[in-house]
Amino acid sequence: MTTVARAVAVGATVALMCAPALAQKVAYDFHRTQDFSQLRTFSIKETPPADLHASRTTIYDSPIVRQNTNAAVAAQLEARGLTRDDERPDVYVTTHRTFQTEYVGYGWPGSGFGYWGYYGYSYYLEPNVVGTLTVDIVSAETGELLWRGVSERDMHTKSSPERRLERINKEVSKIFKKYPTGTVATSGRETPQPTGR
Repeated sequence: MTTVARAVAVGATVALMCAPALAQKVAYDFHRTQDFSQLRTFSIKETPPADLHASRTTIYDSPIVRQNTNAAVAAQLEARGLTRDDERPDVYVTTHRTFQTEYVGYGWPGSGFGYWGYYGYSYYLEPNVVGTLTVDIVSAETGELLWRGVSERDMHTKSSPERRLERINKEVSKIFKKYPTGTVATSGRETPQPTGR
């Protein structure tokens, strides 16, 4: 193998091994027999943080992030006609975040003699925090899980508060994009109205 061919082979291998920044991945599932148009009211239940240390020491899992996440979820449900009612909800909503540190590789051609020939290759790993947000909607009457949405994305640990809030709103909006509704319930206990969707 020639020196140039080795350099190209190494470059291609390293490029494949380097994980790009994670785009948001979203998945969801729901109870097929549930008539979601009949869900009129909701209440958000607070859940403890998955990692108490991270909650106390990081920006990306702070009580502020949890508060903003719950507000974004409430806004999505209200946009679909549901009303918050902490006394008599049809469903309870919980949000839960977990985190995992992954390592992203970076590399570039060197200028000295290396293992692969004259063109060596420099390579290093950088930690990247990936967060998973799970939103559960549970029947207040039976305790049965009716809907779950999950999002996985990079946490951008050094973002400004404004960018962090923007990302939370976008993340929650994408989770609810395929929320199963053909009709949207009106406030209170009135008849659901068609959405035209």
